Parts: sequence; C-alpha cells; structure tokens
Amino acid sequence: MNAPKIRVANGRIQIDEPTDLPNGTELYLVPAERLEGVDVGDDLDDEERAALNRELEASMAEADAGELVDFDVVLAELRSPS
Repeated sequence: MNAPKIRVANGRIQIDEPTDLPNGTELYLVPAERLEGVDVGDDLDDEERAALNRELEASMAEADAGELVDFDVVLAELRSPS
C-alpha cells in the first residue's frame, strides 16, 4: 500500500482516497516539513528494488506452496557456529 495523501481542513484530517487498512488501525502522522533532510526511505536503486521485489514474490510463492521452514529452525541455524 502506498502512503495516501492527507490534508488538514478546518482542523480535521481528511483523506480523499480509499484504503485497505482494517477498521481500528491506528496511525501516527508526521507533517512532511518535519521530514526535511531525514532519510525516510532506503538506498535501493531501481535494479536493487526490482531484485528485492522478485525475491519477495518468490518467497510468497514458496509460502503459498507450503514450503516453509519453522522460525526456530532458522534461528538455530543462524546461531550455530560455522
């Protein structure tokens, strides 16, 4: 989901686009001018982002196919001496 554009009018926050957030979702808003000079993104270039998206899609397909590894197993492997 992309961040929707939000405006304040008459002291009220307004959003003019639909969202797929579930009811009751709590959000914290930070005025854009407070973000000036702050890196709120990442440093991926287009090629790196495309590679990341391909890997994420492949991972989701594996999960959908039931090809999962229990987190405890992965964690144990990471913690074991090489």
